[in-house]
Amino acid sequence: MIPHERTLVKRLQDQPFALVGINSDNEERYRKERVEMEVTWPSFFDGGATGGPIASQWGVTGWPTIYVLDHEGRIRFKGVRNEAMDRAVDTLLAEMKGAPLPESEAAKPEKSTGESIPAARLIPPAKKKSGL
Repeated sequence: MIPHERTLVKRLQDQPFALVGINSDNEERYRKERVEMEVTWPSFFDGGATGGPIASQWGVTGWPTIYVLDHEGRIRFKGVRNEAMDRAVDTLLAEMKGAPLPESEAAKPEKSTGESIPAARLIPPAKKKSGL
């Protein structure tokens, strides 16, 4: 996944797009591997398991879990990877700019909850960590 994420971040560097990672691997190992894997986007350590505070609040039960949020913070896509993630992001960027993609190119969420998750819930103040 990381090579694809790196390509996505580079492709969208001048767009209103952000990729944020939440990681539950061994913190020391991930700090080292993050450099080796050229992870340039913010990534936060969540306690070493899916029971960490961020994973718990977002209902994560396994990794990787992918959520694509729109510009209003609503979850619009879940579980999309690789090209499906690209289509989801491109669809939302076009929608935000008022120029929706043609139906044949647009991603269609399987289950859109419309649920909003405030940014403040992403990193609970008591557990806030700096990016790894």
